[in-house]
Order: sequence, then C-alpha cells, then structure tokens
Amino acid sequence: MTTTKPIRYAFLQIQNYSMVTFSSAVAALRGANYTSGKNLYEWEVITMDGNPVTASVGFEVGPTKHIDDLNFNGLEALIVCGGTYVDRAYDKHTLSFLRKAASAKVKIGSTCTGSYLLAAAGLLDGYQCTIHWENLAGMREEFPNILMSSNLFAVDRDRFTCSGGNSSLDMMLQIIAQQQGPELAAAVSEMFIMERIRDHHDTQRIPLRLHLGNSQPKLIEAVALMEANLEETISLDDLAQYVGVSRRQLERLFQKHLKCVPSRYYLELRLNRARQLLLQTNLSIIDVSLACGFVSAPHFSKCYRDFFGIPPREERRRFAPGNGIKQESPEQDPFATEPNVN
Repeated sequence: MTTTKPIRYAFLQIQNYSMVTFSSAVAALRGANYTSGKNLYEWEVITMDGNPVTASVGFEVGPTKHIDDLNFNGLEALIVCGGTYVDRAYDKHTLSFLRKAASAKVKIGSTCTGSYLLAAAGLLDGYQCTIHWENLAGMREEFPNILMSSNLFAVDRDRFTCSGGNSSLDMMLQIIAQQQGPELAAAVSEMFIMERIRDHHDTQRIPLRLHLGNSQPKLIEAVALMEANLEETISLDDLAQYVGVSRRQLERLFQKHLKCVPSRYYLELRLNRARQLLLQTNLSIIDVSLACGFVSAPHFSKCYRDFFGIPPREERRRFAPGNGIKQESPEQDPFATEPNVN
C-alpha cells in the first residue's frame, strides 16, 4: 500500500506577528487533517534565532526551531508571519534566508504584513500580492514593481500573500481546495462555522456600496474617483461633471449620506493616506505631502495638525521612535517653525 507523505509547511514568526492571522492559517491545516481523518499536512514554527518571539498580543507560542534547522528538501512552502512594526523587525540575515528558500524552489507565502519582508528581499517583483490595508499605500510607494492588490489574499504562481485578520483562513482553504479538492475545503469551513469561503476577489474593507446599498451609484462613483486621484486632485466641479450631476446635487448627496461636504471628505481621504505614508515609509515629509495632493508644505502641516492634533514631523517621531526613518534636520524640515497663519 502506497502512503502519501504529508505536505509540509513552515511558519517563520517575526517579532510582533499577528497571532490571529498565524493561528488561522495553522488551524486550516489542522482542520484538514481532522476532517479527513488523515495526516495530510505537517507544519513547524521557526524563528531567526530559534527562540520564541512575542506576538502583537503580548505572548509567545512554542516550541520553535532555528532557521538553520529547517530542511528545505520536501518543504512545500515557507510562510512569513508579519504584524506590527514589520519594517523594523528584520535584518539582512532574514532577507538572505528568504532568498535562499526561494532559490531552493520552496513556495513563499506571507500573512498580514509579512509580504513587506518578501518585497524587501526582492521576491515579489512582477508578482501580484496584498498586505493589510493600513500598509497598502506605503507598499505601493516603496515597491513600485509589485502588483499591489487591496483584496483579501493573492495567489500568484509560487507566491501567496494575505492581508490580515482571518483572511489567512480563506487563503489556506483555497490552497487546500487546490491540493485536496473543494469538498474537503468546504467541510473544513463548516467546521469553523464559516458562512462561505471568501475568494481572492473579495476586498479587505467593506465597500461603500455595502454601507449605502445600490441606491446611490453617483455617490459611490464620486468617492471612487476621489480615492483614485489623491496625488493629483480633481476639482469638485469636474467631479460632479464626471459622475453626471450638478455640484449642488453632489454636495447634497455627501451631506445626506456621509454627513460632510465633498471637499471635507476628500481632504480626510488625503490626510489619512498621508498618515499611512508618514508612518510606514521612508519618504520625506515634503514627498508625503506632494504624494497626497498638497502643493504647499505649510498648508499640509496645518491641515494635518488640525485633523490629527499633532504636526506631521512630531507624529513620525512619537509614533515610530528608533525605526530607522531618517528625520529631517531643522534646516531641511519646512515644519520646524510653524507658519504664520495670521
């Protein structure tokens, strides 16, 4: 009787990794074994130094193995488990290890922000991938050769990435369906009381159309145009013309359904994008302001401070101390002296 060897996965935990995303991925493999009554999958947890690392929730999971103890022979995939502050949670040795795994023809995957490490290692150029929505803007700016997606997960040839939360469960169920058949994947999803298995077409954030229903197509179209044009903004008159309503009608739609005027909604979109870039990339503050449609640095500083209650330079220093982001000197920083707004 021929015995099929279990398919092996290795999970590389990075400091402050997302526990829910990691455990959901492992749970899918365990669920496949339990539901089928067979040892279809095996998995192991590794860290760079062999010692347990702390998850973002504040505790550790063991036992773990040193990366040097991982045998690439017969390994189906290596999955990098990211979380918070991923940009400061790795070194050159980490990237070298990932490249070595890829060279050994091991499939490479990631959960949550783990795709940032794959990108930093040069393993995602020309691939479609995703990351948690809070990090999307920064990834697009820092790695322009990657085909970034805002969907729950992406499977592209020998790379697979998911966004965060329990999206890893959906991603692993799709992989299980490909390897073992859709019937087993469906049975595992039922065990976890899932209404359905979401696929790679599902988006991370709840679309505005689901909040508003299908009764406001003009408003939904206007917001989509705003989101697609944050660097080079569209005037409200042009926006109204594009969606086929008058400016006054557009203002009434925003006021009724979003409780603000269009210009305020547009500004908040740009400021939230600016904050993502500020905290997640090495872009200078001036470049962040330009990338979000602000042609005047003092104006950006004032808008940012009014909205978030703190100047952008101070936000970067306070939120991400010691993260390796270059801080501008007072001579370089246009916000070192607050502008006179009198």
